[in-house]
Amino acid sequence: MATTRKLIVEVVDARNLLPKDGHGSSSPYVQVDYYGQRKRTNTVPRDINPTWNEVLEFNVGKPSNVFEDIVELHVYHDKNYGPTRRNNFLGQIRLSSSQFVHKGEEALIYFPLEKKYLLSWISGDIGLKVYYVDAVVPPPAPPAPPAPAPPQVVEEAKPSVPPETQQPSESESKPAEDVSKEVEKADQEPKPEEAAPAEPPPSEGEKASEEPPAPATAETELPLPKETEPTSTAAAAEETEEAVLEPKDRIETMSAAASVSKPLPDVRFAGINGPQPIKRGLSFASDVSSESMTIERSSFDLVEKMHYLFVRVVKARGLPTNGRPVVKISVSNYHVRSKPARKTAFFEWDQTFAFNRESPDSSSILEVSVWDPPNQDPASDVAGLNFLGGICFDVTEIPLRDPPDSPLAPQWYRLEEGGAHNGHLMLATWLGTQADESFPDAWKTDTAGNPKSKSKVYQSPKLWYLRATVVEAQDVLPITTSLKEVTFQVKAQLGTQIFKTKTSVTGTGTPSWNEDLLFVAAEPFSDQLIFTVDVRQPKGPLSIGLARIPLTAIERRVDDRKVASRWVSLDDPNEKKRAYRGRLHLQLCFDGGYHVMDEAAHLCSDYRPTARQLWKPPVGTVELGIIGCKNLIPLKTVNGKGCTDAYCVAKYGPKWVRTRTVTDRMDPKWNEQYTFKVYDPCTVLTIGVFDSSDVFETDGSQGATHSDLRIGKVRIRISTLATGKVYRNTYPLFMLSNMGMKKMGEVEIAIRFVRMSPTLDLLHVYSQSLLPLMHHVKPLGMAQQDVLRKTTVNIVAAHLSRSEPPLRREVVLYMLDADSQSFSMRKVRANWCRIINVIAGVIDIARWVDNTRSWKNPTATILVHALLVMLVWFPDLIVPSLAFYVFVIGAWNYRFRSRDPLPHFDPKLSLADTVDREELDEEFDTVPSSRSADVVKMRYDKLRAVGMRVQTMLGYFATQGERVQALVTWRDPRATGIFVGLCFIVAMILYLVPSKMVAMAFGFYYLRHPIFRDRMPSPALNFFRRLPSLTDRIM
Repeated sequence: MATTRKLIVEVVDARNLLPKDGHGSSSPYVQVDYYGQRKRTNTVPRDINPTWNEVLEFNVGKPSNVFEDIVELHVYHDKNYGPTRRNNFLGQIRLSSSQFVHKGEEALIYFPLEKKYLLSWISGDIGLKVYYVDAVVPPPAPPAPPAPAPPQVVEEAKPSVPPETQQPSESESKPAEDVSKEVEKADQEPKPEEAAPAEPPPSEGEKASEEPPAPATAETELPLPKETEPTSTAAAAEETEEAVLEPKDRIETMSAAASVSKPLPDVRFAGINGPQPIKRGLSFASDVSSESMTIERSSFDLVEKMHYLFVRVVKARGLPTNGRPVVKISVSNYHVRSKPARKTAFFEWDQTFAFNRESPDSSSILEVSVWDPPNQDPASDVAGLNFLGGICFDVTEIPLRDPPDSPLAPQWYRLEEGGAHNGHLMLATWLGTQADESFPDAWKTDTAGNPKSKSKVYQSPKLWYLRATVVEAQDVLPITTSLKEVTFQVKAQLGTQIFKTKTSVTGTGTPSWNEDLLFVAAEPFSDQLIFTVDVRQPKGPLSIGLARIPLTAIERRVDDRKVASRWVSLDDPNEKKRAYRGRLHLQLCFDGGYHVMDEAAHLCSDYRPTARQLWKPPVGTVELGIIGCKNLIPLKTVNGKGCTDAYCVAKYGPKWVRTRTVTDRMDPKWNEQYTFKVYDPCTVLTIGVFDSSDVFETDGSQGATHSDLRIGKVRIRISTLATGKVYRNTYPLFMLSNMGMKKMGEVEIAIRFVRMSPTLDLLHVYSQSLLPLMHHVKPLGMAQQDVLRKTTVNIVAAHLSRSEPPLRREVVLYMLDADSQSFSMRKVRANWCRIINVIAGVIDIARWVDNTRSWKNPTATILVHALLVMLVWFPDLIVPSLAFYVFVIGAWNYRFRSRDPLPHFDPKLSLADTVDREELDEEFDTVPSSRSADVVKMRYDKLRAVGMRVQTMLGYFATQGERVQALVTWRDPRATGIFVGLCFIVAMILYLVPSKMVAMAFGFYYLRHPIFRDRMPSPALNFFRRLPSLTDRIM
């Protein structure tokens, strides 16, 4: 049934509006404009916190130059209420269509009211729900049958139509004789379809793809034989069959194919002694050949063009067979056989084949033939395929298709030398690149025709945080139960996620918890949230009540507003009949203001919240060109030979892309280009390379399930990319295992960041918080985030593994760094080295200050004295001088900025090239450990030694802090007395002596020459070290 889209605007309420009626209040109403449609709500008299709860419905129009796709909402005070003489303006908002969602995803959002003019006085918020809904258009009522009119009235009415009231079109004004002449002129060409009246008319889809035969084919066609419908079993078997790449030892080309029933047919070449298959604008092969070598322009500008010969086989008719024929295509060294035809009114294949034209030995002849498969009866005397006809093309005369052009229409071609009943084959052939629309779903020579090796784009499921607040329960104990104290606990389950509340002890049967439980749910919501109330007993928990809540009945919110609670009745979990066992008080909502993390926070590719209404427009796009790999190593053995079937996966935001699998190549070429929207430049794009286990089976393990092996991955931070610049680099692929680090090969990629928003908007993003507002209003704990992230990773992996072709679980876990939080001694040492590198600058400054005050460079020390005098007497120059100094450092370092390729995994920084084999074995060990007891004991002793150092360092910092506290706590009366007395003396001196003089004296004293210093520590340091701490109280 036909549907029409409508925009629904639910005006719920408003808060804190300005009083503009002259009596300290307002009588507001809302006026909404959309696509030239204006509607308004009722007026709420004398209320600055009005509630409307009205639904306004608008028709969604087509794109127009007059109306914008924006909802304009104005709030006014009604002049009919109060002494005012006009409708006073209370505020406005403008909403773009990017903030609208579909029915079921809406949520109540409070928008702050905006000013109309600069000096307008506006305040308050308005709560709205804006969403699309597809309404079913009722079918029009059938027209009433007209009353029969006398024939003479009709005849008199024909010439009585005045020209002023009816202006016929040009086609309608033609006489009937001219129309019949045009029809006869259009029918001058022969129509093969008319020669077969017994053939049923084609369906609408066939009419769209069917074309008349080539003009050169002027012979009269023979009648088509009557075709029978295939059985349901044959039709079902056809759906699973794909094109077959024939082995070279069984190849039967048209030049050498033979049939037992008849001699080898004389094959004619198209364009020589047969019909012209395709119209050509140029007559000479040399000119067409030069045209076919031209590189066409396309959107694939980051990768290399890969030329392919495309052959699309649609269907056939008039074949003298009742079986399921196949089509064989031979070009160069490739010989491909299609799937068996699906028999309807025609013999249908509808398959596209792409043959690589990059090899130097590419043949100039394309052979397409139709064969009848052999009889499966062993008593049959048919030893091979029956040749039904074929046609050949000169590849140099095949046209080149420019990707912006429409797809080439297939045409009917007569099959030559196929016997007495020559059939017709509908096909199209052209030269193109990987930018062609037919390329993703075509059979490709570099993928060996594996249906699971096609390039695909995946989307992660839309994930929500489900917050369940368990408040209390009532009537959970029978009346016969004694009033002794009972321990209650609530268990909540969503799929495989199970959480339990803390225990509540009560004797009245009304336990209370007030505890939040957080789940991860993925759309579409099909599960139920199950609550079970248990009684803790010595023998184990006893379930006394159960409640099931469908996820579709749970409210959604995008902020921290309070959600209405509900009472849910508990049923007996052990009985089939529903029996009342109490009730449970709950608050349930989907929190759309959070970003559900499936990646680590520092490696995240998207920080947007779940609710689409809170999304901001993208700031740009990143274009990724995956070119290929080099120097890959064999990862598996097939037929005694090492091989690698590589494919690449890229992930950014919720979008995943997978290239096609190139089989048995150590230097595969993909040359595929993808585009991702960028909402935050401080995000990371991840590219991984894997070895497929679907193309070939390893020796000795047929029938077993194998995992896709990791080859390596690359991470690119978008903020490191200059706008509009193309980065094309080759990155090494490293794999770290318990055996050490190994280079698996290299991957070549090209990447470019294109800015879509103004420069100021892009720079403004750097001042915004990374995570949405709800992460700061109601932050999640670190342990809770880790649990939720693991659950999210499992949900995403399960969702993508159900796609076709599937994105395997091990691939998703590797791309999302699911095991990055495991303990590693190597990472501990690497992070320690990072800390040392960070504080190295501070250490250098301290060393320079010490050298200056030691007068190792007298000139520098004298200049520092002069600088000290200037800053002391002119303190206003301190901050500007510091800022200018930082500017000079940054400008100086700009000359030495890195011009190397984009940052990549650094084995030296990761300490992967010098790590001990034992540490790697510990890093990749499972939890709990699967090693022997002696190995675990040795690792435990080593960990204790490291823990001892950490313990000593923590104790040192605690001691210094306690000494600072002891200055004024009188734990050491003499020390505290000395410190307090010195503070009083310093205060009196600073009251009497100008601060500039004190700062000058302290500076000169600190920078005094070494001959005026004592080698012993300063009295102040000695005094601090003598202060007491709590170290002596630790047992």
